[in-house]
Amino acid sequence: MRIEPALFVLEDGTVHEGTAYGARGSRLGEAVFSTGMTGYQETLTDPSYARQIIVQTAPHIGNTGINDEDLESRKIWVSGYVVRDAARRPSNWRSVRSLDEELTAQDVVGIKDVDTRAITRHLRDRGSMRAGIFSGEAASRSMAELVEEVRSQPEMKGARLAEEVTAESAYVVEPADHGWQGEPLASVAAIDLGLKNMTPVRMAERGLRVHVLPATTTFAEIEQLDADGVFLSNGPGDPATAATQIGLLRAVLDAKKPFFGICFGNQILGRALGFGTYKLPFGHRGINQPVMDHATGKVEITSQNHGFAVDAPIGEVVTAPQEQYGRVQVSHSSLNDDVVEGLRCLDIPAFSVQYHPEAAAGPHDSAYLFDRFVEMLTSDRVTTGADTLPPEDRRPSASAETTGGSALHA
Repeated sequence: MRIEPALFVLEDGTVHEGTAYGARGSRLGEAVFSTGMTGYQETLTDPSYARQIIVQTAPHIGNTGINDEDLESRKIWVSGYVVRDAARRPSNWRSVRSLDEELTAQDVVGIKDVDTRAITRHLRDRGSMRAGIFSGEAASRSMAELVEEVRSQPEMKGARLAEEVTAESAYVVEPADHGWQGEPLASVAAIDLGLKNMTPVRMAERGLRVHVLPATTTFAEIEQLDADGVFLSNGPGDPATAATQIGLLRAVLDAKKPFFGICFGNQILGRALGFGTYKLPFGHRGINQPVMDHATGKVEITSQNHGFAVDAPIGEVVTAPQEQYGRVQVSHSSLNDDVVEGLRCLDIPAFSVQYHPEAAAGPHDSAYLFDRFVEMLTSDRVTTGADTLPPEDRRPSASAETTGGSALHA
């Protein structure tokens, strides 16, 4: 195989020289790092990474190849891929082709043989920034021209991307197709803002019929389905641009329909309640993020992929800025930086988390959240987000017993 040079260029002028990997050409995007040591196939096909260039902190990538079962969406969404040591050949019984072949087939420009630890430390200190990967003829231009091209691309702040990655049409995930015996327990309208395939499967495994709907779905369309509850998925972009989805969720909350949101859905709940959101310096991306559940005092290791967060007070029950929705509390927070990791409404049936409980890839510490959603949809006693807590987990001091402080600002 012919070795071709490639360049990884950051908007501050930092340049790393490496070797072309995957497709040749040029790709622009926001440079972010992911700390996951496994699950690169799920990472690449996570729509939340749209318009981003992923830097893998794990040094050896591609050793298990690519299979046709672990895809989390219909395609690879990342703009570019940066690795240190790319496997020369895959070695796994499920592999059907190499990662290099998959990147080439899907026209994803990558770079290998670069110091990803140095890049990660740089992004950690300076923050995520605009970047570009250049190989082939694209890498032969002057450095000044490449840096200018990188700087000319739009920033992630202000980007509206959910409509770009959402399902092209509605479809249904049936419980019977995922091991459930008997009739469905309830139905869910799941709004796809960048949904990963495993998320509706986790709900179907628990007896929920899931109607996956495009990001532009209206409340009237949800009512026509007569769904028992509503779910908002993860997804890319700035939640401040999601006026359509925020309006939809307010209609859901006004109707007191049970609601569960994850990741982008958590941010949209925050904004629907009247809280602000802000961009994190370098975000949380990986499958080893520690989170405190304030109701139980338990620590969960979670799978995350987000660059924005909700600005809400930690350690107290407050009335939502949109007062009609009553009281709300931060249910979970990050043990790394006190970022809000979950919201629980105390007067309406709504709750959300900032991470990915479907855990594809990742730990299964947070799978109980799907059970809470099922209980919210099926139990007569559940009328608020707090009612989903098992009796043994309802500590009297839970609302005040937290790490204290408020969300950190970028």
